[in-house]
Amino acid sequence: MDYTQTFAISAAGMNVERMRVEVAALNLANANTVQGVDGRSYQPLRVVAEARLSAGASADAAGGFASLVSSAAGDIDAALQAGPQVRVIAAGVMPRMVYEPGHPLANERGFVAYANVDPATEMVSMMSATRAYEANVSAMNTARTLALRALDIGSNA
Repeated sequence: MDYTQTFAISAAGMNVERMRVEVAALNLANANTVQGVDGRSYQPLRVVAEARLSAGASADAAGGFASLVSSAAGDIDAALQAGPQVRVIAAGVMPRMVYEPGHPLANERGFVAYANVDPATEMVSMMSATRAYEANVSAMNTARTLALRALDIGSNA
């Protein structure tokens, strides 16, 4: 059995989860930033991980999931090499308006535009990413233990 595929899967998962933790930390760091003088405010970010499909694979209505599985079955090595496609995108939410008439950046009605970051959502995202990262580390350690035991059995035979 080739354990490098198992290690590659776990490593790809750890990369995605590390990125999710970094983005959640960035969002939390900018939770209380105000809209700048130029009118732009911080947009919360989201990590989107998608499976990379081979050139001929598509999830159209005619084939659906079965066609994806059959087209990717012979191309597993290429899919493992590529890993998931990870993008960081802006959430596109409106700023959170807070009434602070004495603030230097308040508008004519006395409202200040803050980044619309929900700290509870970001903390949950960070905790779930940390747990998923730990699960990938555990899977990699299990595969490593199995490989070492297989080598021990082979050397004792």
